[in-house]
Amino acid sequence: MSKSSAVLAFDLGASSGRALLGEITSSDHESPGTLKITEIHRFANIPVQMGKHLHWNFPMLLQEVKHGIRKAFQAGYQPVSYGIDSWGVDYGLIDRNGELIGVPYHYRDLRTEGMVEETCDQVGRERLFQETGLQFMPFNTIFQLNAMLKSKSPMLEIADKFLLTPDLLNYFLTGVQACEFTMATTTQLYHVTEGKWNEPLMEELGLPASLFIDPVQPGTVIGRLQDTVAQELGVPAIKAIAVASHDTESAVVAVPANTSRFAYLVCGTWSLLGTELPEPLVHTDVLEEDFSNEGGAYQTFQLLKNIMGLWILQECKRQWENQGLTYSFAELVELAQAAESFRSFINPDDLRFMNPADMTAGIRDYCRETGQPIPHSTGEYVQCILQSLALRYREVLERMEVLTGQYYDGLHMVGGGIQNELLCRYTANAMGRTVWAGPIEASAIGNMLVQFVANGTLRTREEGVELVKRSFPLAWYEPESNEDWEAAFQHYKTIVEQQQVQQ
Repeated sequence: MSKSSAVLAFDLGASSGRALLGEITSSDHESPGTLKITEIHRFANIPVQMGKHLHWNFPMLLQEVKHGIRKAFQAGYQPVSYGIDSWGVDYGLIDRNGELIGVPYHYRDLRTEGMVEETCDQVGRERLFQETGLQFMPFNTIFQLNAMLKSKSPMLEIADKFLLTPDLLNYFLTGVQACEFTMATTTQLYHVTEGKWNEPLMEELGLPASLFIDPVQPGTVIGRLQDTVAQELGVPAIKAIAVASHDTESAVVAVPANTSRFAYLVCGTWSLLGTELPEPLVHTDVLEEDFSNEGGAYQTFQLLKNIMGLWILQECKRQWENQGLTYSFAELVELAQAAESFRSFINPDDLRFMNPADMTAGIRDYCRETGQPIPHSTGEYVQCILQSLALRYREVLERMEVLTGQYYDGLHMVGGGIQNELLCRYTANAMGRTVWAGPIEASAIGNMLVQFVANGTLRTREEGVELVKRSFPLAWYEPESNEDWEAAFQHYKTIVEQQQVQQ
């Protein structure tokens, strides 16, 4: 396979972004190819506090994406297309002159406090779930926009179009305003059973439906680099492809499963545990269990649950660094292994861990309120976080099995979090099932696969899955000492249930 089949994937996370070059290579024309990925560019993605609000540094993100395109060509590659995937829900507003209004808000901004309850009172919680299929998270786009409405933001008064993060970046690269389907379904404004924007809901809230562009499916060529951008970068006007631009959905495309029914965990700052279905599941039990139905690539839906994830550990690490205590993640794992097991547990999804000023204080408070030993050493904090996450994964998987009527004999873990081998091992132990870990760069790889299919380099999604299996080895984790973990799981559930009753 020649370099002319190469594609460029931008994978933007909550703390960093990468540009990766993907090429399908083989030793001869008869052998099936393998996927070679090369990191072209990496950059930090650091939010900015501006007055009372937290924002993304969008001009920096746009500039870094441009740097990634330029560097790919400077390195001698010839990508024929690029695609962008990112976190969900966040957006920018464009005025009638085509200009960005203000600086896009960060999903952890506090302006949405109380908006879940207020919005549900306004339109009805059950109705909102049945029509949109989403888990009620305070940062969902509907709550962000309703917060702007309640504050009478002048930004909405002058807005002409609403663009989610990857679409916003693509707009300033191509000049084309488009909306990609998987991202649209993260807004809680998309009607998942009717397959279109929920205009009656928008009208009730006071949002003009004209803001929202009809979504296109993953794999759609939305345009090319506009001439001014190509000239600025000194590159050809390569194609822009709307991939499965919500990073979770891109990651699912790259899961190397052997069956059409599989359970996965996209593991990073957030943990997304779910399964792929042919259509959304919006009955009352799904609402009560607070699961989401998010649109996927190739006419699928993802039944999944957002779990707070390694954000809790990342914030503790950052806090310790501010105190002059610098640890690598490998060192933190070593400290955890040396600490006492099953000493203290937290519910990772307790909202106190969403964006606290002091994460370690939040952990101490939770343990104090539930009558557990309070962590003192660094290792005790890390052990508490990792074991609590593993137990939460089991809890969510078992609830998902009840909802789907499907038993899963193991869990596919993908994403950067699988580099924490202790978390993978704990997850296998907590579940009493096999964990298959890999690939690490799942979101970027899924991004590439959608481009390869759109460009005709691959014929089907299934060919892409086989390509992943050939190209990236899996790590297997088999459960051990299940009796201790079974007792820990029952204790964990008791603690979480008691705390929820107290709240």
